[in-house]
Amino acid sequence: MGENTERTHNLTEGVIWKQLLLFTLPLLGSSLIQQLYNTVDLIFVGNFIGKEAAAAVGAGSLVITCLVGFFTGLSVGAGVIGAQSFGRKSGDDLQRTVHTAVAVSFLGGALLMAVGYIGAPYFLEWMNTPQDIMIASLSYIRIYFFSLISIVTYNMGSGILRAVGDSKSPLIYQIVGGLANVVLDALFLVVLGYGVDGAAWATLFSQTIAAGCVLIHLSRASGAYHLSWAKIRIDKGVLYRILYVGIPVGLQSMVITLSNVFVQYFINGFGVDAIAAFASYFKVELVIYLPIVAFGQAITTFAAQNMGAGKIKRIREGTRVCLMMGLTLTVVSSAAMLIFGRQAFWVFIKDYSVIACGMRIIQTSFPFYFLYVVQEVLGDSIRGAGKSTPPMIIVLLNICVLRTILLFIIVPFYHDVRGVAMTYPITWATTTACMAVYYLKGKWYEKTHESGIQVVP
Repeated sequence: MGENTERTHNLTEGVIWKQLLLFTLPLLGSSLIQQLYNTVDLIFVGNFIGKEAAAAVGAGSLVITCLVGFFTGLSVGAGVIGAQSFGRKSGDDLQRTVHTAVAVSFLGGALLMAVGYIGAPYFLEWMNTPQDIMIASLSYIRIYFFSLISIVTYNMGSGILRAVGDSKSPLIYQIVGGLANVVLDALFLVVLGYGVDGAAWATLFSQTIAAGCVLIHLSRASGAYHLSWAKIRIDKGVLYRILYVGIPVGLQSMVITLSNVFVQYFINGFGVDAIAAFASYFKVELVIYLPIVAFGQAITTFAAQNMGAGKIKRIREGTRVCLMMGLTLTVVSSAAMLIFGRQAFWVFIKDYSVIACGMRIIQTSFPFYFLYVVQEVLGDSIRGAGKSTPPMIIVLLNICVLRTILLFIIVPFYHDVRGVAMTYPITWATTTACMAVYYLKGKWYEKTHESGIQVVP
């Protein structure tokens, strides 16, 4: 394929644990910086404006995550197709994938921005957002929606870079955008006093910077993943393959977030303290959650490249190694957060009643977070092999359907935030069991022959 750019990396050869670890660490850093966009917003808002404003940011964030989730799934699809092309050394196929992915990100981001801006008030009302924070929440997410083209473009472009084994460049560009976000938050909130709107404007500008860096990188690349602006168009064959993998992933992402929207509905019924506590909880848990996501992203690319090369046995071994590393780190981080939970909440908000509420939440869910590692790594390994529909169905039935049923059963009889929180470990356990059965018994390693992949047992 003529790949001679320094940061591309072939994951089909070499020591598995070392390759996965070195590939995962930049992914973890990149995920951390990207998540910190909204976290920094919450820190500034919670400390300089107050808990009502923090609740407004928290109420709006789930709506944004839900709509972005679908196109994030498409970026996973583009990454899997690109990685399979890279693994089997098909430069022409990788070229078509790059230009189709960028075209989809531009069109999809614009559509998402329009739908989100128009539908924002209806989404917030449906989520039972309290009237005393409705105006602030609406203003925040409407400005935030303008950043969606940049967010989708960054995710799609970084997915291509990861596909060719480059996990360092997305990290560098997220650091640049993250630093810009901190500076702009300080400018808009502290200096200019723009309130909640300032946090959204800071995110818009900083995400645009990160997306611009990725596009420039692809434009300057010398290998088969080089982006030529004149060639940006949708190839129907490549689009079909991206959608085949990406739509189930996108639907799964939306399903998970929709289940959180149902959770938010019940949370909102407990009042502002509970809303602010859960908004902070979703930031506190990042210490545990983000490494799991990074391992999942790593095994997706690893499995996709090796599926392209036809090395099924190596996929299985890589999945086992990834599970062991993920479980070890998650057990340690969960224990640490249970010990230092109050200090972690204090970073985001200085209200004792909110912190007490948050502690009840993490004491209910964090001891069981290791279950999430198994469902994530197994599911992402299967997706990397090109089979994303079975994991989507498993998540749909457990995280969406079962969790919603449990909320309606548990919360009326146990009217406390712990009643909401306990639905998480229950559904993690059922999802993990189902995913393990499919991984061990399913035929996820079959059906890639239309792409010319020669499978090695």
